Amino acid sequence: MSGELLAAALTAAEAGRPVFPLRPGDKRPALHREDQCPLTGPCAGGHLKWEQRATTDRTAIVRCWTHKPYNVGIATGPAGLVVVDLDQPKTGSRADAPDGAANFAALCERAGEAVPTTYRVRTPSGGEHLYFTAPPGLRLGNTAGKLGPLIDTRAHGGYVVAPGSTTRAGMYEVIDPAPVALLPVWLVSLLDPPKPAARVMPLRLPAVSGSRAATVALERECDAVRSAPPQQANNTLNRSAFKVGRFVAWGDLPRDVVEEAFQAAGETRGLTAAECRATIRSALDSSARTVRARETA
Repeated sequence: MSGELLAAALTAAEAGRPVFPLRPGDKRPALHREDQCPLTGPCAGGHLKWEQRATTDRTAIVRCWTHKPYNVGIATGPAGLVVVDLDQPKTGSRADAPDGAANFAALCERAGEAVPTTYRVRTPSGGEHLYFTAPPGLRLGNTAGKLGPLIDTRAHGGYVVAPGSTTRAGMYEVIDPAPVALLPVWLVSLLDPPKPAARVMPLRLPAVSGSRAATVALERECDAVRSAPPQQANNTLNRSAFKVGRFVAWGDLPRDVVEEAFQAAGETRGLTAAECRATIRSALDSSARTVRARETA
């Protein structure tokens, strides 16, 4: 049995699928847990989980699988795979309950697509694994029931038991050796639906009742605050509010409107609400004390 499992591990590795050991006759990883990590060997720089330990290195694989008859796990993410896992109904389900394969066939029919032809493995429970190549540039994770009842997927962060492995229930067997197909676009759209574009609302200043010059000055100085370098944000807010303060003193702009506009600009730039309030209040008070008459300004 060890020879057969070694062959299974090497076959997967030769196909570019990183493997790692599972417990003999089981589906659980055989590697140590983080709380038991010796921090030696591959873990000398810190604990490595099974996905990080998975390898295609022939020497490492031979050394591992001649040590014990480990079952073979394939790390689907590093392998660039998305595996659709079609399960059987749980014990106690209705006798006529459809299995994962039937639900997947119905999903394909609703999408107006044929059931894809690809590399396919039967599990000991009677379920199936459909192997697909992950789309380039897209990082898909695992799902459970997202495509339908008894339909899971394994991708980044997941693994499947490789054909040739055995459990008490039987063996994982290849039932269709077809080349691994690219994950169909229609399945990609179900697993990774496009996210709605965020609505970016233009920042609008409060309506002002002052003169045109005062309005333009307020808009210009608020723009200066929003575009200030981070380390100059508070100084810019203080300077800009001081400049506009003369229009408040002359009665062209209501103070509360100016405070609200600069508060929004300052918070947009990353200042805290408290910083903004204190700086704006100080700048406007200082401007009111030192402003010259309009005629001499």
